[in-house]
Amino acid sequence: MKTYDWIVIGAGITGAALAYELVKVGFSVLLLEQDATLRNATRYSYGGLAFWSATTPLMRQLCDEGIARHRILSTELGADTEFRELDLLLTIATDTDPEVAAAFYANFAIPPKLISVDEAWEMEPLLNKQAIAGALTVKHGHINPEKTAQAYIEAFLRVGGEMEITQVQNFTSNHASQTIKTTTETYHTANIVVCAGGLTRQLLKASGIPIKLYFTHAEMIQTPPVEVQLRTLIMPANLQRFQLEAESTKVDELWNEPGHELLAPILDTGAIQFQDGSMRLGQISRVLSDPYVEIDRKTSESWLRRSIGEILPALSSLPGTWHHCLVAFSGVRLPVIGSIPGCHGVYLFSGFSNPLVIVPPLAQRFANYLTGKEDKIISQLSPVRFQSSI
Repeated sequence: MKTYDWIVIGAGITGAALAYELVKVGFSVLLLEQDATLRNATRYSYGGLAFWSATTPLMRQLCDEGIARHRILSTELGADTEFRELDLLLTIATDTDPEVAAAFYANFAIPPKLISVDEAWEMEPLLNKQAIAGALTVKHGHINPEKTAQAYIEAFLRVGGEMEITQVQNFTSNHASQTIKTTTETYHTANIVVCAGGLTRQLLKASGIPIKLYFTHAEMIQTPPVEVQLRTLIMPANLQRFQLEAESTKVDELWNEPGHELLAPILDTGAIQFQDGSMRLGQISRVLSDPYVEIDRKTSESWLRRSIGEILPALSSLPGTWHHCLVAFSGVRLPVIGSIPGCHGVYLFSGFSNPLVIVPPLAQRFANYLTGKEDKIISQLSPVRFQSSI
């Protein structure tokens, strides 16, 4: 039976990018994905590239590298990622002082500009002026995430990678090789890298490996192409999701027990229109310890439409379908990349709660690192920093 240098588990944007970069540096690679049509966080992402939002030297470097990669990625991969730059409007709630909202962003790499209600409405006439106290605006990158992941996969296959659609059940590790059991086949490899997004924690647990990685249940509405024209990307200035992630990880043990709702759900009201005219509207974030829990879609969709209707009334009744996916995060606002301590040949490339801008440079860096090249950034993101708990 064929043995690979690397098997990459998960073909969302993280797994697809890393698989491509691993083949580029000379490894034999098999990419495993459970769904023939993606149903993960990549599929339902807004596609935003917040290259302006870095607040540390590390993130500034990665965001600079990331936006530079995205500008050339369509040419390199031979397929259109639909990269563009557009105006982002961060809406300020009527109960918030606009100056206070602006001050929160003062130390970002490119601080957004505070504008009035009328100025925001001129940029985006679909806004309800009575629902906001103003807005912040900045240029924001945007891609079609599903097309970008597919472009990576197609380029990966062209340069010699292999891919199978099958669901990974578990894997076993020893110093000689790793064995992956799926629903259809057993595979052997020198190394495994898990890029399974919100299912990473459960997959590792099934293989006897505890890790401090988490997930939110994200919910949004996807519309078909519509005639309504949204000029900007809309997000709230007070984005609640990152605070929810931080608060929900304080008691790690609860994540090992199904049935826990660690905090009340939140809704960050946003909207984006893709180049084909379709939209994403949302999103609700829930921290539930069971990745397979059933969610009341009717109640969620009603909440989403009511919230959207307050800010963007013309969008609230558009035809559309409610969707749900898992979004992985680490609890420390940084991804987890590298070898899992005590697990020979098992690696992580996961925990990207806001991944799209930094995945391309980190995939490239990590692949080079695995050939033996030193990389201080990759070393900083190693699972070793959680060693006391894994």
